[in-house]
Amino acid sequence: MSKEDKIKVLYVDDEINNLHGFKATYRMDYNVFIANNTDEALNILREHPDMRVILSDQRMPDKTGVQFFEDVRKEFPSPVRMLITGYTDVESVIESINRGNIFRYIKKPWTDFDIKSAIDEGNKFYLSNTTLAIRNEELQKAYNELDKFAYSVTHDMRGPLLSILGAIDLARENENMDEIKEMLGMMDKSIIKLDNFIQSIHDYYNLNRGELQIVDVDFQKIVNDLKDIYGVGGLAGNVQFDVQINQSEPFRSDDMSLRIILNNLLSNAFKYQRRDEEHKKVSLSIEVNKGIATILVADNGIGIDEAHVNDIFNMFYRATTEEVGSGFGLYNVKDALNKLNGDIKVSSTLKEGSTFTVTIPTK
Repeated sequence: MSKEDKIKVLYVDDEINNLHGFKATYRMDYNVFIANNTDEALNILREHPDMRVILSDQRMPDKTGVQFFEDVRKEFPSPVRMLITGYTDVESVIESINRGNIFRYIKKPWTDFDIKSAIDEGNKFYLSNTTLAIRNEELQKAYNELDKFAYSVTHDMRGPLLSILGAIDLARENENMDEIKEMLGMMDKSIIKLDNFIQSIHDYYNLNRGELQIVDVDFQKIVNDLKDIYGVGGLAGNVQFDVQINQSEPFRSDDMSLRIILNNLLSNAFKYQRRDEEHKKVSLSIEVNKGIATILVADNGIGIDEAHVNDIFNMFYRATTEEVGSGFGLYNVKDALNKLNGDIKVSSTLKEGSTFTVTIPTK
């Protein structure tokens, strides 16, 4: 086991001989740090925030072990604290537990078994607490996202439905065909918005609940399927759609995740076009070289304000209100790329367009 892989242990004592003896005895088992005063010990902890176990003598000239642990607990709550002393006063033991939150109390003289068992048990306690802290953080994050998710579902689904119901009520009382057609257009937009939102939720569910299915990927086949979807929309919206694929080597990845990434990027490129632009364009290029797939999706649409570029991958974030959207699309793209160990970069200028560059390693 390398030194970096060993449990980091700090021993604090004002007796130099004790320190050197401790390090000589346990240096093969642990990554041992020693300090002969509390200030030196704090400096070591600041340099090594991953310290797992701290052992301290109780009787030291600058402050007691209990006082030292009380200070340590405020700045470094994670390391497991153990008090070593020959002072057998029961009140001192109680004080050390109450004030310094001591994991274990070890009497002098100790045996190797006492020290090793204490450190190993302390390490298990440290790992359990660290894992629990990570899980709590993940749980809080999931709770926050669930809260936003619930709000978005009620807001983004009820809005279009209420618009449709309102248009139906108006159409019932209206005999003017032009006005009825206008209301049908409103209902059509609301249904499209609702359908996009439901599709985004479906993608989100697949990404977070499904396991990756690694298969041989044929980018030409994926793009052909997407051209069937966006080719007609491009003609209807007078958007030129250019595709270039260069894949001369095998590439393995999760087919569904790749489709979610491409579908969302292309959807945005077609959606956020400038209405006054005569020559609307969307381009897709894919190149596989030396085990890396590089995907570029570019458009000459409305672009993204520089102030919003760092936020566009957040859940429910929308940088514009010009078109309908759920705020899920780019979040799903980022989530899929995280699972594939991929990366994405954005280059965008307002009223000129955006380019999204994705890189994904083969599995």
